[in-house]
Amino acid sequence: MTTRPPATGCSDDGELARVARSFAASSSSGLLVLDTDLRYVHVNEALARMNGVSAEDHRGRPARDVMPLSEHAEPVLRAVLSDGRTREVVSSRKTQDAHMSARRYWLGVYDRWEVDGEVRGLVGVVVEVSEAYRGWLDGGREEHHLGLFDAARQRIGTTLDRDTTCGELAAFAVPLLADGATVDLLPEFTTPGGGHRDRPAAADPGGRGPVSLRREALAGVPQLRRVTEEMGGVGELVDYEADSAVARVLREGRPAREDFGAATWRGPAAARVAAYRAAGAHSGMAVPLVSRGRPLGVLTMMRAGASPAFTEQDEFTAREIATRAAVSLDHALHYEHEHAVARELQESLLGEPRDPRPDIDIATRYLPSGSEALVGGDWFDVVALSGGRTLKVMGDVMGHGLNAAVAMSHYRMLVRALAATDAAPHEMLARMDDMVAAAGFDRVATCLLEVVDPGAGTAQIASAGHLPPALVDRSGIRLLDVPTGPPLGTGAGGYTSTAFPRTPGPVMLLYTDGLVERRGEDIDVSLRRLTDLRPPPVGADLGDLVDYVVDQLGPDAEDDIAVMASRLRPRG
Repeated sequence: MTTRPPATGCSDDGELARVARSFAASSSSGLLVLDTDLRYVHVNEALARMNGVSAEDHRGRPARDVMPLSEHAEPVLRAVLSDGRTREVVSSRKTQDAHMSARRYWLGVYDRWEVDGEVRGLVGVVVEVSEAYRGWLDGGREEHHLGLFDAARQRIGTTLDRDTTCGELAAFAVPLLADGATVDLLPEFTTPGGGHRDRPAAADPGGRGPVSLRREALAGVPQLRRVTEEMGGVGELVDYEADSAVARVLREGRPAREDFGAATWRGPAAARVAAYRAAGAHSGMAVPLVSRGRPLGVLTMMRAGASPAFTEQDEFTAREIATRAAVSLDHALHYEHEHAVARELQESLLGEPRDPRPDIDIATRYLPSGSEALVGGDWFDVVALSGGRTLKVMGDVMGHGLNAAVAMSHYRMLVRALAATDAAPHEMLARMDDMVAAAGFDRVATCLLEVVDPGAGTAQIASAGHLPPALVDRSGIRLLDVPTGPPLGTGAGGYTSTAFPRTPGPVMLLYTDGLVERRGEDIDVSLRRLTDLRPPPVGADLGDLVDYVVDQLGPDAEDDIAVMASRLRPRG
C-alpha cells in the first residue's frame, strides 16, 4: 500500500542550526553541517574540540581545510549529495590541537540535508576511533587501508540478496586484498528460507570434526580461479579436513594465515595446497564471517606470484572488512527467511477462489513487485452469502514482509467473520475499523467490499481508502464513483455503500494500488493509465482479460499487484 508521510525536514537554515545545537548539548559525538560545496555551516563543541579549532572558525571554511578528510573521503561525501544514500567514512590525520604528534582516526556517518526537496548539503555525526586503529595502521600503508575500508562500505552489501552480497565480497577481495578468493557458507544458510536471525547454526563449528561448506562465490586471477573451480564451483559443497585452516577458523572465530612455501607441505589439505602451489600461490588466509556471535561461513584468500605474503596488518584489514560483510550477509539471510515465510503465508491465503455461486465467473492474479522486494499485504477473497449473493473483497495492508502478511491474514479473517452477519458492506467496514482500532493494530489497511446480488441485478460497494473499481464493457474501461472512507484501523469510521447495476456481460475489475500508482505521479494520471487501455472484446475469457491488464501495467510496478475480475453469467 502506498503511503505518503508528511515532510519532516527543517523549514530553514535557522531551524536546522537550532536542532543541531539541541542535539549537541547532550552529545559527546561530533556533529557537523556542510553546504553543497562541503563548507561548514555549523559544528558542535564536541567536534570543535576534536579538530582543535573553535566552532566559529569552522564556519564558511572548506571541510578539507579543517576536518580530517582522506583522499577517499571527499568522493564519498559527493556521492551522498548526489543520491541521498547514507554513507560512512573512516578518515585520519594529525589535527591542530595539543596532541598534534599523535595521529587520530574518525568514523563519520553522513546523510543528505534537504529542505522542501532542495538539497542544501550534508549532516554528519563523527566519533573518534583512534584506539581501535592506532597500532594497526602504519604511515606507509595507512591511506591504502583506510581507502579499502571506505571502498568496502560502498561496494559490499548493496542489496538484500545473499548471492549478490557474497559475490561482492569475493569481487572486492580480488585484486584489492588477494589474487584469489572464495566465500563459503554453512549449508543451513544456503537453503530456501534459511538464515533466520534467531536460529542457531545447525552445523557444529565448535566441534573437532571436518566441515562441509557451500561455495557461494569465487574470484581470482585465471590460474587460481581454474584450480579453485576444480575443487568446488559455485553452488557445490566443499569438504574441509578437521585441522584445516577453514575448520580452525570456524571453531576459533579468528583469522588464520598459512605459508604455502614450505618445500614439503605436511599439514591438512596437502593435495589442495599442492594444486595451489602449482598454480603459483604462496600464501593463504582464512577469515571468519561472524554476525551476532554466530558463524555464517569463511572468506578464504590467496596470494600468488610477486604479491607479498599476508601480514598482520592485512589480517586486521581483512577481518574488519569481513565483519562488515557478515553484517550485510546476516541482513540478507534474515530477509531471505522472512521473504520465504511471508510468501508461503500469502500463497496459502491467496489461492484461486472457487466460484461460490453458479451465476458468477471470477479470475484473480497476484504479482509480487520483484525478487528484491518483500511480499506485501495485498489480499483478495470471495465469500458466498445468503440469498444467492456473493461478497468480493480486495485489500491492501500497509508495508511489506512477514508482519504485513500476518496482518493481512487477520484482516481477511475479520471480513469472513463479519460476512456471516449479512451486514451491508459499509457496516462491515465500520465494524472492522472499530475492532482493528480497539485491538491496537499497527498496520492500517485499505479495503473494498462488493456484495453482488445476481437476482436483483445490483452490487453494493463500499470503500475504506481503496482505489475505485473499474467496469469493463463495450465502451471501454471506466472508473465507478464510490465514496471513499478512511483506511481501516484509524477508528474514524464514516463509510457508505453505493448501489450499481450488475448485469451479465460487463466485467467488474478490483485491484490494489500497485497496478497503477507510480512514485511521484499524480493519482489521476496513474488511474488514466488503466482507463486508457483498450480492453479485450466483450465475452473474452476472464483469465485472458486479467493477464492482459497485468501484462500492460505490471512491468513498471513499484509495489505488489492483486487483481480480481468478475462477470455475471447469463440466466439459464
